[in-house]
Amino acid sequence: MTVKLTKRQQEVLDLIRTQIANTGFPPTRAEIAQALGFRSANAAEDHLRALARKGAIELTPGASRGIRLNDAPGLEAPVADMPGQLVAGNAFSLPVVGRVAAGHPILAAEHIEREISVEPALFRRTPDYLLRVQGDSMRDAGILDGDLLAVKKSPEALNGQIVVARLGEEVTVKRFSRKGNTIQLLPENPSYTPIVVTPGQDFALEGLAVGLIRTNDL
Repeated sequence: MTVKLTKRQQEVLDLIRTQIANTGFPPTRAEIAQALGFRSANAAEDHLRALARKGAIELTPGASRGIRLNDAPGLEAPVADMPGQLVAGNAFSLPVVGRVAAGHPILAAEHIEREISVEPALFRRTPDYLLRVQGDSMRDAGILDGDLLAVKKSPEALNGQIVVARLGEEVTVKRFSRKGNTIQLLPENPSYTPIVVTPGQDFALEGLAVGLIRTNDL
């Protein structure tokens, strides 16, 4: 896709690409404003709307990270629609993990609701499983209750990445933050407070979010 962009619009687009490459998810309006020196998030919103009009991106209403690159293959931003089971020659199957019981491995047989066939091109990185999201603590990242979060198993994460973490007897989806020896799991909904992982607490990373499927049919 070739579109004629202003210098500022190109800077915004480049920032979105970089953020997605580093964390798997696009920036918020406030993060764009801060990174590029805009006076307010409204200025970032104006540039995003201009990019959307030119076809460079798509915007998802009501999601602070609802930005999708139109010239990148697969799921580069929070939401893709999948109205039913995908079937194709190069499709592969992924287990759908529902509610996780305390003390059991996340891919234990009792947690798997079913398996579905998906297209590899839907995802930036090939996931190992799909986790059915419980609750709305990541709402402003475009991750909603009932969505299927594509997860790549990993014991490590970078700051800003969205992770699946096990904390004590609970499994949660949050944004990862580490400062020194302090780890926080950050929600994307102001109704929730950050979770601080205390030294010696039972904590493990189960994987990194690499995409999202939104469907009411699975």
